[in-house]
Amino acid sequence: MRRTALAALCLAAAATAGLTGCLPGENKADSKPKGPFSGLTGGEIADRAVKATTGATSLRMKGDVPDDEDGGTIRIDMALNKKGECAGTMSMAGQGKADLIKTGDTVYMKYDEAFLRAQSKGESKADTDAAVAMLAGKWTKMSATGSDAKDIASFCDLDTVLGGAEDVNSDATRGKTSTVDGTPAIILHEKDGKDRYTLYVATEGKPYLLRVDSTSAKDPGTLTFSEYDKPVPAKTPTGKILDLDKLGA
Repeated sequence: MRRTALAALCLAAAATAGLTGCLPGENKADSKPKGPFSGLTGGEIADRAVKATTGATSLRMKGDVPDDEDGGTIRIDMALNKKGECAGTMSMAGQGKADLIKTGDTVYMKYDEAFLRAQSKGESKADTDAAVAMLAGKWTKMSATGSDAKDIASFCDLDTVLGGAEDVNSDATRGKTSTVDGTPAIILHEKDGKDRYTLYVATEGKPYLLRVDSTSAKDPGTLTFSEYDKPVPAKTPTGKILDLDKLGA
């Protein structure tokens, strides 16, 4: 899950790990442009977006990213911060949804029936029905340091998700102005071989990355970023919680 999201963002050449490998060199063609970020090239704007985005203490990430394992699509809607807390949902196209919260050293998840059945392919009907009866619609918890929760816990850490990003010489080119969910933005165009990426950077306030569109054949998808530096609603669920570590699940 985390690897998929990071790969999509890296190819979009905007805000996350491996960024330096995605950006081949500064563009000189759009010198002294007018409008938002007057006088800055697309590459210079991209550099500012990287700095602002990686400097945020928290953000919300939402959109569709490809699933490396089965070739499908994962839809995520997750708020996360640099304390390693997160809260949100992830779903597979037509295969159900899971709610996720991480706070402290514990990962909490709640799965719907469709998600559990999709993840139980290859299991017997009896085992699948038993898992659905035990888990569907109920909050579960696992230690964040356990083998089953390590990858999820890493995805909840904004430092990890944005890790490795640094100042680069981007070859992004400036495009038109637009808005993302009502926030004014400038469009930047990035390319890597035959793949094309469109970046939207806020033109008011800090130059946060607001959206990335990828038309890459390998990693197509769109991710939006919002709620920068806002509290993450990561609270322990109320009611009965199944301890999967004790159950040996």
